[in-house]
Amino acid sequence: MSASKDQYFIPEPSHWPIVAMLSILTILMGFALAVNGVGAGTLLIIVGFALLAYMFFGWFGDVVGENLTGKYNNQVDNSFRQGMFWFIASEVFFFGSFFGSLYYIRNIAVEWLGGTGYLAPTHEFITSQFVSQWPTAGPGNLGGNFALVDTWGVPAINTAILLTSGLTLTWAHWGLKNNNNRQLVRGLILTVALGVIFVAMQAQEYGHAYGQLNLTLESGVYGSTFYILTGFHGFHVIVGALMLAAVLGRSMKGHFTEENHFAFEAAAWYWHFVDVVWLGLFVLVYWM
Repeated sequence: MSASKDQYFIPEPSHWPIVAMLSILTILMGFALAVNGVGAGTLLIIVGFALLAYMFFGWFGDVVGENLTGKYNNQVDNSFRQGMFWFIASEVFFFGSFFGSLYYIRNIAVEWLGGTGYLAPTHEFITSQFVSQWPTAGPGNLGGNFALVDTWGVPAINTAILLTSGLTLTWAHWGLKNNNNRQLVRGLILTVALGVIFVAMQAQEYGHAYGQLNLTLESGVYGSTFYILTGFHGFHVIVGALMLAAVLGRSMKGHFTEENHFAFEAAAWYWHFVDVVWLGLFVLVYWM
C-alpha cells in the first residue's frame, strides 16, 4: 500500500544496527591486533568485513524493497536527504581533524622542536640536534632515511582518474534526468571502473613506497600522517565504488526514474566529496 502525503512510514524493529555495531567493532579490534603483530588480527578483519557486507546487503535490501512497494513519500525522502547531508558533514569533520593535525605537526610542532616559535628556548635542552624541516622522521630519525613519492607520478595520474570519474558520474546523472537509462548505466560503469583503477594504482604506490623508498608507517611522523590520510581516503574510495556498484545494479533493473532516484544522488554526493578530499590531499600531502 502506497504512503499518502500525510503519512510517515515507520519501519519495524530491526536487528541490522546491532550487526553494524558488531562488524565495525570486529574490524577495529582486528586492525589494532594486526598493527601490533597479533596473528588473529587478520582473521578478525576478514570476519568484520564479511559482517559489514552482510549488513549492507540485508539492510539496504530492506530499504529498496520498502521503496519499490510505495511505502515512502516526500517526507521520508526528505529524511533520507537530511541523513545523507549530516553523514557527509561528519566525514568533513573526520578528514578535517586529520588535515588539522597535519597543519599542527608541520607548521607548529616541527618548528618548535627545531628551535623556533614560542617554545624555542627549550630546543637546546630537549632536541638540540633536531633540524626543523619537512618532511621529517622526527628526532632520532625513526625508521631510517626515506624518499618521497613522486608527486607527478601515480598521485598525478590518480588525480586525473578521480576528476574524470566525476565527469562520467555527472554524465550518468544527465542520462537519468533525461530518462536515458542506457547513458545512466554506461556512465556508472565507467565511474566504478575508474574507482577500481584508482585503488589499484594506490596499492601499487604503497608497494613501491614500502619496498623501494623505505617510506613506511614507522618513518616517523611523516610516514604515519601520509598513510593515515591517504589510506583513509583510499578506504572511502572503496566504499564509494561499492555504493555506485549497488546503484549500477539497480539501474540495470530500471529502479530509478527522474522523480525517484535519491539512492543515485546519495552515492553521487559521496563520490564528489571523495573527489574534493583527494584534491586537498594531493596539494597538502604530495605537492607542498
